[in-house]
Amino acid sequence: MNYVLDTNILIHILTGSVIGLKAKQKMQESTSYYIISIVTKAEMLSIAKQNKWGEKKTSILNKLLDEFLIIPIDNDQLIETYAEIDTYSQNKLEGKPLGMSSRNMGKNDLWIAATSHLVNAILLTTDKDFDHLDKVYFDVDNLN
Repeated sequence: MNYVLDTNILIHILTGSVIGLKAKQKMQESTSYYIISIVTKAEMLSIAKQNKWGEKKTSILNKLLDEFLIIPIDNDQLIETYAEIDTYSQNKLEGKPLGMSSRNMGKNDLWIAATSHLVNAILLTTDKDFDHLDKVYFDVDNLN
């Protein structure tokens, strides 16, 4: 099975946290594809700029980003999936009730969720923001 990595997983990998080490071990032990959304790449580059990462740390980030298949968002199927997941999360998707009160998702999280669904991959994350989508649109592997 392939994996889409949430932005927080990349942060954990870069900081060498226990969660980051678990993620790296998963990646090294598997023949799966590891995928990120272009949104995750943008978020990581923004974090680097905001925190004034130097050339060395930015170079490490770029090497890490090069390890992943990066899915762009200029795809009609992905856009449709984004709209469906957002509508479902707001409990307004006809014929597919959420079964709980609506869930507001960050717009970048919606792109990441849509990417996971579109490429039929497990979402690797530490966030609970995707729990309501687990087993509905894709599987969630929470490394917490």
